[in-house]
Amino acid sequence: MVEKQQHSASKMNKVKKTENTKTTSTASTGGQKLAVILVRGLARVKKDIKDTLIMMQLTKRNRCVIIENNPLNKGMLQKAKDYITWGEISDETFGQLVAQRGVELESPLMDRKELYTYKHLDVDGKKYKKYFSLNPPRKGFGRKGVKMPFNIGGGLGYRGEKINDLITRMI
Repeated sequence: MVEKQQHSASKMNKVKKTENTKTTSTASTGGQKLAVILVRGLARVKKDIKDTLIMMQLTKRNRCVIIENNPLNKGMLQKAKDYITWGEISDETFGQLVAQRGVELESPLMDRKELYTYKHLDVDGKKYKKYFSLNPPRKGFGRKGVKMPFNIGGGLGYRGEKINDLITRMI
């Protein structure tokens, strides 16, 4: 009985150590924002991927959302990588996006019973909708189209800093 207690105590210490390493890894990602654009439509998409896209508020083609760079969102991006493109957005591009495509939120921030709060984006004291509707990009997504990954010339997946160029072509 004593051996089992010692064994379970050592397991608890291991669990605590892994929790501590997880918290340090999330802090190292920084406050960088990611821009995510839905490249392909939602027709004939598996239910779990469609649910992930709806959670990110990507319900129409060429819609862009700005999300935090954290492990939870990265998992969602990996799940839907065959339908979206994403990368780190610069402050200059973010300012252009809000100025030209931002739609101010006119609805209340909470429901009547104050049970639910609605997602919004705070920029300079103004409240905007969480998503931006964009035009199709000038010169297209890539020479191989929207069914291939970005690293081999297509339009899907991780772009890094090149997302800023795509967004300026879509504004």
